[in-house]
Amino acid sequence: MNPLVKITYYMEVISSWCFWVEPVWADLKKEYAGRIDFAWKIALMDETGLPVSRSQCDWFYRRSGTVMRSRTMLNSGWFEPGLKQYLAPNLVAEAARDFGIDDDRVRLAIARAALIDGRKVGQWQEAAEVGATAAHVSVSDLLLRAQSPEILERARTTTAEFCALKADQRPAFLLENAIGDRAVFSGVVAANALRATLDAMLHDAKAYARYATHHGATPGA
Repeated sequence: MNPLVKITYYMEVISSWCFWVEPVWADLKKEYAGRIDFAWKIALMDETGLPVSRSQCDWFYRRSGTVMRSRTMLNSGWFEPGLKQYLAPNLVAEAARDFGIDDDRVRLAIARAALIDGRKVGQWQEAAEVGATAAHVSVSDLLLRAQSPEILERARTTTAEFCALKADQRPAFLLENAIGDRAVFSGVVAANALRATLDAMLHDAKAYARYATHHGATPGA
């Protein structure tokens, strides 16, 4: 039976706020396993969403780290002046799907390499090495696929989906159920808000399903 509710997570691999929300995402996947369909999609940031300097990046990290009460200071070593979009980490993560890796492990490995270890994952070889290690595939094969036009097109398409939601913050979550209810959260990293909405959508979708079982489908006009 198909899940009655779906949640789609729009993210950028090197986004610090996406990094902060990953434990929430992991917990929700465990809590609602088998009841909700979970999916993640790339939402590329352009230069308007990137820091202009490493010092500014560090300031953002001090602020978000304080908000999240983290004992770990994120590492800005990944930052490269003049780079207006970080295609490599995102496209490597997307390309891993074509090797059967459709879970979170590759993008999480790249995010950690950047935000904790400060590795230059904006460089294709660096991102591919991290991703290939996590996926247990050939670096050259993963890199070749990541640099293909098809992978870039997929990332551009899902980024356009994100923009169509009128959301300008990552992470963003699109919640939908089988009866047509939809909710969009942009920039929210609190588990309670997502959990409450998922519970409400599950409740209503199940109620409609029970009614249909007892009374049949909606009659025509």
